[in-house]
Amino acid sequence: MIVVTGATGELGAQIVQQLLARVSANRIGASTRDPGKAEALAEAGVRVRRGDFADPASLRGAFEGASQVLIVSSNAEAYGGDTLAQHRAAIDAACDAGARRIVYTSHMGASATSAFRPMHNHAATEAMLSTCGVPWTALRNGFYAESGAAIVGKVRDTQAVTTPADGKVSWTAHADLAAAAAVILSQEGRFDGPTPALTAPEALDMDDLAALAAELIGAPVERCLVEDGEFRSQAIGRGVPEAYADIQLGLFQAARAGEFAETTPTLADLIGRTPTPMRDVLAARLQA
Repeated sequence: MIVVTGATGELGAQIVQQLLARVSANRIGASTRDPGKAEALAEAGVRVRRGDFADPASLRGAFEGASQVLIVSSNAEAYGGDTLAQHRAAIDAACDAGARRIVYTSHMGASATSAFRPMHNHAATEAMLSTCGVPWTALRNGFYAESGAAIVGKVRDTQAVTTPADGKVSWTAHADLAAAAAVILSQEGRFDGPTPALTAPEALDMDDLAALAAELIGAPVERCLVEDGEFRSQAIGRGVPEAYADIQLGLFQAARAGEFAETTPTLADLIGRTPTPMRDVLAARLQA
């Protein structure tokens, strides 16, 4: 059985749907903090069980009988939690369940020295996996395109994109990454250790996104720069917790350093088509 954690979250839910197109429902297990949100999956024949990284005891039942476990990464640290403790609990539970392989949603920028704090956790989790005693795959996902679309998503009202200085980012759609994860899970052993970066074919910066947004809304969009310290202060002034404001700022600092600019053909090869252009993701956001 392939068990997917976070199975009702944005990425996990799409991975389950992609798996349903490739393997029978009775070979899929959905682990979620709230099984009530997974009624449609249960009706489709997927095994649904409660599994919460913050409650390690719950993972024993959620992972029971797993041949593979897909661990969708936690963002607990942004809200005062312990991301690495949660990842350790999930890895230990997968090993205890007898899983033959653990697949983890890592990131193309995974590094202990990144300016973007979540990358430290991805690097540390990959290190945990390398010593867990079970074969593993780290999906080095491109930066989520939906995050870039969210940054510029209010341009109809503001007609401006205001951020710190940034750099090129290979914005990559959730749907494409979900399809790649399902391919790898259904073809067990295709990758050992970290994959190549799973990215869209082009990298774009905020200037590029502002230009795309202007084209899509049919109105000028100004590109405005704000100093790092002012950006952080403004975020905290809007009620953003300091830890999360630091994470937000780190995205732009890491992009300036070129940490997310790499592109590779690996994702296209896995899903058998050209990955979704950022223009399409942004258009969907602006039309919502």
